[in-house]
Amino acid sequence: MERFEQRAPLSKGHFQRVEFEYIRHGTTTLMAAVNVADGKLIHHQLNPTRTEEDFCEFIQLACQPLLADPEAEVILLADQLNTHLSESLVKWVAQMSGFAGDLGKKGHRGILQNQLTRMAFLEDESHRIRFVYTPKHCSWLNPIENYFAKLQRHVIAKASFTSIEQLESKIAQYIQYANACLVKPLKWKFVGFVKDKPLHNLNYRSFRS
Repeated sequence: MERFEQRAPLSKGHFQRVEFEYIRHGTTTLMAAVNVADGKLIHHQLNPTRTEEDFCEFIQLACQPLLADPEAEVILLADQLNTHLSESLVKWVAQMSGFAGDLGKKGHRGILQNQLTRMAFLEDESHRIRFVYTPKHCSWLNPIENYFAKLQRHVIAKASFTSIEQLESKIAQYIQYANACLVKPLKWKFVGFVKDKPLHNLNYRSFRS
């Protein structure tokens, strides 16, 4: 988004005011994968859409260098967005895992029948590539959400962008800088859920310009 006015000058004893009116130039969607061992973003894509095909292509490209080792296993953490449980993703994982059985037909039978059957297949620990899905309304358990939050604060929140291209350039620059200067291994501190405590959802991030 492009703000009508830039931020007001910082005056002594007051917060710097930010223009709330803006012009929209479109939307871009960031898909990204972070390696929890070192905190680096190993792959990202900026697309105008986030379709099933977009996500499957993203996962393929993210896994490609890891699968160069024939003995390597890849574990991916994701939330339960419908595109993360897609037919095309199941077919690709089946191919890469050497699965020779019948996948069935989407909406009718077998592994492809519905989201639950597809999830069970994608989470199968015997596969070379497998997913671990966070519970519904718990996407905040995924470390990539913390990365998106930092990106939002550092680059997006108070900025003004005159085009999608400018926004995407700033995001790409931030990713390069963060990988060089800000990354650190994940220290997992979550100890579990409190029964009956309400959980709040963090939605998939779409950035506007």
